[in-house]
Amino acid sequence: MKQEQIRNFVIISHVDHGKSTLADRLLEITKTVDKNRLKPQYLDMLELERERGVTIKMAPVRMFWKSFIFNLIDTPGHADFAYEVSRALKAVEGAVLLVDATTGVQAQTIAHLNLARKTCLSLIPVINKIDLPLANIERATKEISELGFDPKEILQISAKTGQNVNHLLEAIISHFPSPLGSINNL
Repeated sequence: MKQEQIRNFVIISHVDHGKSTLADRLLEITKTVDKNRLKPQYLDMLELERERGVTIKMAPVRMFWKSFIFNLIDTPGHADFAYEVSRALKAVEGAVLLVDATTGVQAQTIAHLNLARKTCLSLIPVINKIDLPLANIERATKEISELGFDPKEILQISAKTGQNVNHLLEAIISHFPSPLGSINNL
């Protein structure tokens, strides 16, 4: 496998915007985990994470899709775990900025976005939960565009149903750079 075929990225967002559910869909679509073995919030391995439904510790996973390797780090969304997020951002070249269509941009969305921008990451803005009756895609698009994104570049997905998640995988390939450096220098 050539280095140009590797994509290292994180999913960042406010709490409960669907990071872990999106990670589940990515694991399913890439066939990293068999659909029959995939349980909700699969990467949340700590008992407390599963009990509370909150990611506490970042979790890395490698997925293969088409001719690419995707190295994903699922990050916490809660402000108390910002250090975990900052560590993850230093290990990747791109970040999926996930915003819940029912609540829009929230405080941790902006905090994580600012950290990602300071790290000079490539960013893909994504509106999640478009399948819900209370989804306000127009408002979420406006709020994300006010953060400096072109509305035409904002993807709309449902991590729960898998709607348009394959478009996100394609965007990861085309928008995120491969890692720099040489494997021979290790």
